[in-house]
Amino acid sequence: MQYIVRNLEKVVNQVTKEYPVVLVTGPRQVGKTTMLQKLMEGTDREYVTLDDLNERNIAKTDPELFLQLHKPPVFIDEVQYAPELFPYIKIYADKNHKPGAFWLTGSQLFGMMRGVQESLAGRAAVLTLTSLSQAEISGGMTEPFTIDMEALSARKEDRKEADARDIFERIYRGSMPAIVSGANSNSQIFYSSYLSTYIERDVRELSDAIDSLAFLRFITAVAARCGQVLNIADIARDADMNQVQAKSWLGILEALGIIFYLHPYSNNLLKRLIKTPKLYFYDTGLVCYLTRWSSAETLESGAMNGAALENYVVAEIRKTYLSCGREPYLYYYRDKDAKEIDLILEHDGVLNPIEIKKTSNPGTELIKTFKLLDKASVPRSKGAVICMKPGLSAIDRDNYIVPVWMI
Repeated sequence: MQYIVRNLEKVVNQVTKEYPVVLVTGPRQVGKTTMLQKLMEGTDREYVTLDDLNERNIAKTDPELFLQLHKPPVFIDEVQYAPELFPYIKIYADKNHKPGAFWLTGSQLFGMMRGVQESLAGRAAVLTLTSLSQAEISGGMTEPFTIDMEALSARKEDRKEADARDIFERIYRGSMPAIVSGANSNSQIFYSSYLSTYIERDVRELSDAIDSLAFLRFITAVAARCGQVLNIADIARDADMNQVQAKSWLGILEALGIIFYLHPYSNNLLKRLIKTPKLYFYDTGLVCYLTRWSSAETLESGAMNGAALENYVVAEIRKTYLSCGREPYLYYYRDKDAKEIDLILEHDGVLNPIEIKKTSNPGTELIKTFKLLDKASVPRSKGAVICMKPGLSAIDRDNYIVPVWMI
C-alpha cells in the first residue's frame, strides 16, 4: 500500500520545534497515526497506543507511572481515552521546556478538548487532519484556496484536470486513505464497516444509550440533507426520534469530525438574514454510501447532484486551510427573500463571494447576488463561480470562473 504524502507534515515538523505538545485530531481512519509514524522514522521517539487496554489502564489509574514508563519524546495515540494524562503532561512541559516532547492524537475533539484547554493552553499546537484533499490525491502540495488570479494559475501546475464525470467519480468514491491508496477497492464495503466499527463505537462512548439501527437511520437522514440549511425537526422526524436526541447526536458527529457547519455571514449592516447554519460532511463518499447511490453516473444525473457537488467543493476548500494548520473563515449568505450566495471566504480584510454550480458555461446571472455584500462593513473583493468548465476563465474583471479540479 503506497503512502500518500500529507500536507500537514510540514506543519507538524514546524510546530514540533516550537511547542512541547503537538496534538493532531481528526476522524478515525484518515491517517493520523500513519502520518506521525512516518515522521518519527529514524528518531528516538517512542510510540504507545491507548487502544491497548493495559496501557490505557495505567494511563488512567497512574498517569505519573505511565509517563515514567514512556518517557518523552513520545507519541501517544488515541489520547482521548485517558484525559487523566493532561495535567501530568502540563507539569512535564512546564518543568522541562522541551519542544516536541509529546505527540498526541485523538479521534474525539469532544471532552478531550476540554482537558487540552484546561491543562495545555499555550503549550499545545492543535492541528486537524481530515480525509485526503484532491491536491494530496494528485500529489500536489497546496496553499489555502484564495480568489487570486496568480495563486489560481499556480494551482494549475500540480493538479489533475478532471471533467464532470471524473469529479463525480471523486465525490462518489470519497477521500479516505484506505480507498484512495487501493487498500480497499470496494468503497461500499469500506463504508459499511467504517460505520459499524468506528463511528458507532465512538458514538457509543459519547452517548450512553445508542441503538445501532436508530443511529443508522439518524446519520442517513443527516446525509440526505448535506449542503442544506440545518433543520433538526426534519432530521428527527425522518429518524423517528425526538429533537433533543437528534441535536445531541449532531453534536457527536461534529465532535468526531464527520460533519461541519457553515455559518451565515452577518454583521450589523446586513439585516433580515437567516441565522441557521448549513450542514456538510468532510467526506462525500460516506454521504453517497448512506444515501444509497449505486454509482458515480447515477449520482451525477440524480436529484442530489447539486448538493453533493456543493458539499464536495466546500469541504475541499476547508481542507486546503486545515492542512496548512490554519482555520478557514467560510460563511454563506441567505436572506429572508431567499437570495443566496453559496460561499463567502473572508480573509485579509475582504470578502470573496463564491457560487458553486454544475454548469460548464456559467453566465452573469450567477453573480448578481454578489452585490448584496456591498452593504457589509467588510469590503467585497473578487468573486468566483466554481463549476465544471475545463479551464480557468473569467466572467469579467472582478469575477473568475474556476474549475472544480483546481481547488
